[in-house]
Amino acid sequence: MSQEIEIGLGKKARLAYSLDDVAIVPSRRTRDPQDVSTAWQIDAYEFDIPVIAAPMDSVTSPETAIEMGRLGGLGVLDLEGLWTRYEDPKPLLDEIATLPEGQATRRMQEIYAEPIKPELITQRLHEIRKAGVTVAGALSPQRTQELYSTVIEAGVDLFVIRGTAVSAEHVSTDHEPLNLKKFIYDLDVPVIVGGATNYTAALHLMRTGAAGVLVGFGGGAVSGTLNTIGLQAPMATAIADIAEARRDYMDESGGRYVQLIADGGMGSSGNFIKAFALGADAVMLGSPLARATEAPGHGMHWGSEARHQTLPRGKRTNVGTVAPLKEILYGPSHQADGTTNFIGALRRAMASTGYVDVKNFQRCSVVVTSSGR
Repeated sequence: MSQEIEIGLGKKARLAYSLDDVAIVPSRRTRDPQDVSTAWQIDAYEFDIPVIAAPMDSVTSPETAIEMGRLGGLGVLDLEGLWTRYEDPKPLLDEIATLPEGQATRRMQEIYAEPIKPELITQRLHEIRKAGVTVAGALSPQRTQELYSTVIEAGVDLFVIRGTAVSAEHVSTDHEPLNLKKFIYDLDVPVIVGGATNYTAALHLMRTGAAGVLVGFGGGAVSGTLNTIGLQAPMATAIADIAEARRDYMDESGGRYVQLIADGGMGSSGNFIKAFALGADAVMLGSPLARATEAPGHGMHWGSEARHQTLPRGKRTNVGTVAPLKEILYGPSHQADGTTNFIGALRRAMASTGYVDVKNFQRCSVVVTSSGR
C-alpha cells in the first residue's frame, strides 16, 4: 500500500524512495560469481551485458558506440548532438571541456545552434554499421517526426525516443503531435521510449507497442530539472512502480513483455545494481561512462538539457576521468568507490543473493535503509 503524508490541509504527497534509500539483502543461497549470467536481449538483439551508453555527447561518439558494442553492450548516438551538426566536432568537444564555469552554458547554446544535417546522421550511423555492432540512435520527441525517415533509411537496429517526460498523449495547440502508437506500428525496428516515471505513464507507453521503456529522466549527475521546473523522480520507487505496470500489461496483452531500462542516478555500481533488483532489465549509463579515458567529454559531462536555447535545465559537470571503458565495465578495479568494474559488481551481488540471471535477480529482497526518508 502506498504511504501518503500530509504536507498541509490541502495537499498530501506519496512517500517515494531514491536508489540511495534502499539496499539489497543477501539470501540463504549463494553462488560463485562466474556462474551467473549478465546476458540481456531486446527484441532480436542479444547483448553480453545489460548496459546502454546514454545518447549524450560527453558519453557516446561513433567511436565509443563501436567500442561499447565490442565490449558486449549497446551504445546509442545522440542524433541531435554535435556529431550530426559538424563534420568534425572534436575541436568543439575540446572547447566545451575547457570552458570556464560561468561561460559554459552560454557558449554551449551557441555551439548547438548549428542546424542538424541529415547527411551527417547517415554518415555517423554508417560508421557504426561498418564496424559490425548493433546500431542505435536517439532523437527527442520534438525532432522524431522531422528526422526519423532519415534515421530509418540510414539503417538502425534500435531507435530511441528520449526526453525528460515522454507521454503517449501529448497535446499541442500549434502542431500535430507525434502519434506514438501509429509511429511505432509503422516502423520496422524496435523502439525504446521514455522517460516515464510513474505507473500510468509507463502503461500508456507500453500500449503503443514500444519494445522498451526508459524509466527516469536521465542525466542524474547533470540534470537541473528540480531547480528549474520542479520535477524529480526518485528512481527506486519509479522502477518498482513501472515494473508493476509491466506485470499488468503482460496480463492485459496476453504475455507481451516490455523491457524496462533504468535511466538516471546510476553514478555508482551500487545504484546500478539496485536498479536491477527493483525490476530493471537493463540500465542506461551516463556519468559512469563519461569518466572513461575514451569519453568524448574528456571528463566533463552534459546532456541535452544543458544546451536548450531558452531554458537550460542542466549543467556541464566535471565527473573526472578514472579508467578506460573496458575497466569501468569489467575491471579490474583499484579503488572501492563504485566507479569501475560495474559488471564484476553485478556478478558479485547476484552471486550473494543466489540468482543465476538478471531476470531472476529482480526477485531479490530489498530493504529501506536507515538513511531512507
